[in-house]
Amino acid sequence: MRFHRSHRSRPYVAAAAAAVACLALSACGPDITSADSGPEVEDTNVLAAPAGDQPEGEITIWDRSGDLYEVFDDAIAEFNEKYPGITVHHEAVDIDAKLQNTLITGTDVPDGVFLDDAKVPGFTDYLWDLSDVLQPYAADIAPQKVDANTVDGGIYGVPFDLNPGLLYYNATALEDAGIDPESIETYDDLLQAARDYQEFKPGSGPVHLEQSAFLGQLQLEMYASQLGTSMADADGELRLDSPEYEQILTFLDTVQQDGLGTRAEYLSATDLGELENGNQVFYPWAIWFSFAPQQMLPETGGDWRAMPLPAWSEGGARSGAMGGSSFVLPRDGANSDLAWLFYEFLMYDDAGYSAVWGPTETYPTGLNTSIPAYTPAADPGAPLFEPVDALGGQDLWEVATEAGTQIPGGAPAPNWWAGAVDYLGNDLQRMLDGDLTPDEVLAQSTKAIQTNLVDRQ
Repeated sequence: MRFHRSHRSRPYVAAAAAAVACLALSACGPDITSADSGPEVEDTNVLAAPAGDQPEGEITIWDRSGDLYEVFDDAIAEFNEKYPGITVHHEAVDIDAKLQNTLITGTDVPDGVFLDDAKVPGFTDYLWDLSDVLQPYAADIAPQKVDANTVDGGIYGVPFDLNPGLLYYNATALEDAGIDPESIETYDDLLQAARDYQEFKPGSGPVHLEQSAFLGQLQLEMYASQLGTSMADADGELRLDSPEYEQILTFLDTVQQDGLGTRAEYLSATDLGELENGNQVFYPWAIWFSFAPQQMLPETGGDWRAMPLPAWSEGGARSGAMGGSSFVLPRDGANSDLAWLFYEFLMYDDAGYSAVWGPTETYPTGLNTSIPAYTPAADPGAPLFEPVDALGGQDLWEVATEAGTQIPGGAPAPNWWAGAVDYLGNDLQRMLDGDLTPDEVLAQSTKAIQTNLVDRQ
């Protein structure tokens, strides 16, 4: 199995610069005429499905090059069995480089585009509101994904994947240390397990501490998602300076101050070395860390397992969302209504989502770096991908789908999210350097984000 880096690890680093460019696009919702401003008119920003059982036409679909492109490309044959009259022109595109200018100029606009959830709010002026076409499915889509795509009451993306946070752990190393992973139910339990492991193996840094400013902020949002919060609320108002973020930062600061962590960038040479030598045995991350034991950890690959994240308090949510993508439909696309049928098939038709997450030539055992956002497709008892050999044959599907049900609802990422890395992401790293306290991170980052990003919209 190959890993699609363009939608999992490295894209989030590259996405920071690209998302900043998106700030030029206003994150406004549909223009709805008020009752006292004249006769009610149809909202022309809301997409309607095409009429007829067998519509005909051509659509242009943009995806990033890489493994997911191949997966979606292979699914076109299944789509054409249902809609033989729709020709799909599937193009591998550098979306971050091309989409903004394409939408602004209105030239050669595609009918459908694969897009990071965090970027959707920055493009809503140019996208169809999908509320009507999604209505039959909305109640069965993970609430966090609906919330992530909702701006001013409109839904602007067809949710693709759900990326539940999981605690990956080296089961062999913990067994040797006499530590039962089932005893880890809260983050306090994780701290104690890390201390116990360090006593067993002096000099180890059992818990991963992310050194990339961008990925560190993304992981921070995973922790916040567990607590039902995020940097901004549904109205885009900053809410970073809060007890929830203070609790998270205090945990991370404790790991650092007590010497319980390994500070490294995700899957860098240092990170991989500390994973292989048994010094780093706890990795709180999105499901897509499953790539590491499958492709990057030849010495310890079979030793790793996944479990739900610890809760922040007893009985709390055991997962949060970390990243994710959706499909958007530009209003200037020639046949975006037909593109809706393509995405409807991929995400809400059994033949479609089975073709995406099930075994393929690209992923012989299935696409196991995410799960569907559509809950009927994410049935714990009906796995779309097979148990993962590199996780000791563990049924990752069952673990991830059950964790996915615990993710609280959320809010759309503000269009300044990536720009906040210059403040929050960097201040988080300064805290891990020992230069700032959690309270100083919250106060300083809040002031900088409000002044330099929020107030300048």
